[in-house]
Amino acid sequence: MALQKPLCEPWPFDDSCCPAAEDVDQAVIDRQRRIATTILFNLSGRRWGPSCPYTVRPCRRRCLDDAPLTIGSGIGAGAPWVPYLGRDGQWRNASVCGCKSDCSCGELCEVRLEGPVHDVIGVEVDGVTLPATAYRVDDAGLLVRTDGGCWPDCQDMGAPVGDPGTFAVHYRLGLPLDDAAEAAFSALVCHLLKGCSGAGGPCGCKIPKNVTRMTRQGVEQDFADPTLIYSEMRTGIPEVDLWLVTVNPYRQTSPSRVYSPDYRRPRAQTWP
Repeated sequence: MALQKPLCEPWPFDDSCCPAAEDVDQAVIDRQRRIATTILFNLSGRRWGPSCPYTVRPCRRRCLDDAPLTIGSGIGAGAPWVPYLGRDGQWRNASVCGCKSDCSCGELCEVRLEGPVHDVIGVEVDGVTLPATAYRVDDAGLLVRTDGGCWPDCQDMGAPVGDPGTFAVHYRLGLPLDDAAEAAFSALVCHLLKGCSGAGGPCGCKIPKNVTRMTRQGVEQDFADPTLIYSEMRTGIPEVDLWLVTVNPYRQTSPSRVYSPDYRRPRAQTWP
């Protein structure tokens, strides 16, 4: 399955338009921020970050695009065998893990990470942490070496990360939050804080959210059935739903995925 890492920290909260945040304990605000983060993360399709730090041990793409198909290449060499007839009349191996791209004249040392990559915390090769200037991220998932070196062709998967002969990438997943996302999140947090204050209505009383009609002292209030709104993966809060309609109009519950039997995914330790 594709990566679905949880979020380790709440999204940023702007209380400039939230009077309900005044005179409220910071512990209460922090709790509502965590709740709102979980709600919007799931309703928006689990694509926004940053996620908790993740460590993978990837495999480098191999240069077999230009090599003629001979004994020892293909399956025997550990690469996928996808033969095709070249323009010169010779059979060659297409090699889905070839390391020449359509924009590069020579070898481009890169490894593919499951993305979108939010940021790279660090890269270790043979137990040495590379400087941040030694690599970059392209297309939200390609880690490209830029210091003149190249990623290891293979590594000792039996050794722990940090030992000689190992290669590991520490990074976080998720799309970056923009101003619209932060505004929607702040509106949801403010709404939750109003529910904690005990004064949810203009009359100073906290009206149950499932009431469809209420009359008190000449004031009438109607409430729609919230279950209908929730079934559409919406909240009923205009500022929040406007953002959700924009970023997740088809109400996806998870990011789209494309699977290939020829793609070798990076290995990640899951236990202990």
